[in-house]
Amino acid sequence: MIEFAFATALLLGPQTPPPQDPPASQLEDVMVDGRSLRETVDRFVDDVIAPPVGRGPARWDRKVCVGVANLRNETAQALVDQISSVALRVGLEIGEPGCSANILVVAASDGQAMARALVDARPLAFRPRYAGASRGGSALERFQADEGAVRWWHVSVPIHSETGEVAVQVPGYGAPLGRQDNSRLTTRIQNDLRRAFVVVDLDGAADFTVQQLGDFIGMVALAQIDPEADTASYETILNLFGDAVAPAALTDWDVSYLTSLYNAELNRRAPGQQSGEVSGIMFRDRDGAQREEPAPEGD
Repeated sequence: MIEFAFATALLLGPQTPPPQDPPASQLEDVMVDGRSLRETVDRFVDDVIAPPVGRGPARWDRKVCVGVANLRNETAQALVDQISSVALRVGLEIGEPGCSANILVVAASDGQAMARALVDARPLAFRPRYAGASRGGSALERFQADEGAVRWWHVSVPIHSETGEVAVQVPGYGAPLGRQDNSRLTTRIQNDLRRAFVVVDLDGAADFTVQQLGDFIGMVALAQIDPEADTASYETILNLFGDAVAPAALTDWDVSYLTSLYNAELNRRAPGQQSGEVSGIMFRDRDGAQREEPAPEGD
């Protein structure tokens, strides 16, 4: 079995960031399958988005640092570079040399056993004792029991969007921000991602390229993607391990979703309205892309 001590040490250890200029990828267009574009976008966002109960979607605030454990140096660095290239495309910064990984990818010969070992070693890293941190105990059990090639887990925190102060009671810290200036329709509380854990089963991922695997991990690390979502009817990297044709790289559809999530003004009070804001931006982006497509040539 792959050495667990190495993986757990990296939970706190510094990581080497990738170059800032990743290679461009050729992206494909999404198939709509007879549904209206608006309906397709809304359904996709509805299917994949998976924040903690009662919370709006979370995203990283400005900077990420990717770490990979249990792979040879050259392979690990290539995977770090590919994942970070996805982050760069949505406008995030990559940590400087020596940064501490907040996106940790752990490779293992037995992904299920590794996931259980990680949770057993640091349970509070996966389920901190404050509201809005994660999807809860049942979801964490599914994370450990899953038999897929890649599994992921996010930890987020509600903060005040203007001050950056934590907006919930965190054990060991002072009282949360008292005055939040919310209205009946809007809120100043936003949800920031703080950690993402990704476990890769080496046998399950053996047939895919570093680009495919890195793009898949980038997608699920940068957004709270539901691991049980059925995405077969969409052209997305999320189909990498399913029955649908596996994309060669991140698709236009994927990039549109991620950039919509990171560009949305998530200040609506109801979490569903925040998801709707992401859908609206994504629809406008995809609709504009379709209008710009050249007309087919005649005979």
